[in-house]
Amino acid sequence: MSAAPASNAPASSAVDAELAKFAAMADTWWDPDGPFKPLHTFNPTRLTYIRDNAAERFGRDIGQRHPFAGLRLLDIGCGGGLLCEPMARMGFDVTGIDATEKNTKIAAVHAEQSGLDIAYRCATPETLVAEGRTFDVVLTMEVVEHVADVDAFLHSCGALVAPGGLLIGATLNRTAKAFALAKVGAEYVLRWLPRGTHDWKKFVKPSEFAAGLRAGGLAVDGFAGMTFNPLARTWSLTRDLDVNYMIAAHKPA
Repeated sequence: MSAAPASNAPASSAVDAELAKFAAMADTWWDPDGPFKPLHTFNPTRLTYIRDNAAERFGRDIGQRHPFAGLRLLDIGCGGGLLCEPMARMGFDVTGIDATEKNTKIAAVHAEQSGLDIAYRCATPETLVAEGRTFDVVLTMEVVEHVADVDAFLHSCGALVAPGGLLIGATLNRTAKAFALAKVGAEYVLRWLPRGTHDWKKFVKPSEFAAGLRAGGLAVDGFAGMTFNPLARTWSLTRDLDVNYMIAAHKPA
């Protein structure tokens, strides 16, 4: 029997078990009280961080109706489009990719119902790198803790940022506090997430995230923590990176 021909397809950062996990929940992306409730609750905080960093990077006035018109944005691991849609409303030309086809189909239907023109694809960042694509803004929000190879994934993310462009990432820190709050608390006590959603050992420290982006040719601009106030039931940007945090980086022009 002859050997199978070698494949020229780029290596994938996707993990089959992770894809199956999120495919099982895909129908509930837009249910504010469903399995993705945490994303709905802290989406305004994420959007503020993305908007403000993009406005500073590109000199845009957020008081305008579509302040980011003319800029291309890629959302890696877009899920059901919870970030893509508000980004499109701000004027970005949005592409959303996800390794789970069911997610992109649900996202596309919801965008059409919302009257938004968003390009969704079932793809990994490696696919777009192989195509030579670049974007002014690249988002990788709550994705890196689910990939097979963090450094390889971040290198691909960096390759997709155009010169002078911006990357915004978000994930969970690998700390005892994050284990207690984001793993045990969120999944077993408060039941915000289905059990098994996260593997604490795959949480990423800020130093590791930054090192991966620098290896991919980006310069790190800074970090911000996201902290939950259980009394007010609101999220806010803080300096506390112990649990949820975001990172901003740019590619030198």
